[in-house]
Amino acid sequence: MTQRVPVIGSGLHASRLSRRQWLGGALALSLTGHGWPAVAQSASVAAEEAKAPPLPGLGTVLRLPPIRLLDGSTYEPAQHDAKPLLVYWWASTCPFCALQSPSMEKLWQSQRVRGLQMVALSIDRRPEDASAYLKSKGYTFPAAWASPEWRQQFPKPRGLPITLLRGRDGKLLLAEKGQMFEEDVEAMARLL
Repeated sequence: MTQRVPVIGSGLHASRLSRRQWLGGALALSLTGHGWPAVAQSASVAAEEAKAPPLPGLGTVLRLPPIRLLDGSTYEPAQHDAKPLLVYWWASTCPFCALQSPSMEKLWQSQRVRGLQMVALSIDRRPEDASAYLKSKGYTFPAAWASPEWRQQFPKPRGLPITLLRGRDGKLLLAEKGQMFEEDVEAMARLL
């Protein structure tokens, strides 16, 4: 039996919806001009996003190419085989990333002792913007600037933030587009 949720005015009645459903409805309203203002994108960013691939399917093998991290070290995939890997696409200008990133930091802090590897891939225009943002927030998770050239090897799926969790066997356990709430991020620890 489907539960019908009353619509009150032009907003949704959030007390009877899950947080994810409510956010989806609010986003839909913003895109129609009846809710929050939509974030403007440059024409080149919008064109790149339109060409972006969909999320990879669960169970597919996830291979991240080597990438230079913002701290100057390099993520070398061969050194991290047989370990779970969390790939988190984000940007310092993304409001949904700003809401999800504190939970990602908590997950990183609590699960790295269990072998979790993480690479947070910034799509900011400049690596300096990503570094300054991480420093201002006190985030310690491993992060890299995913340059347009590097993204040709490992394209960002459509949407932002993007969260991918690879298991110890190299296969994708989770692929999420859009903001994950704190309880969703915490639940990833059970997949490790």
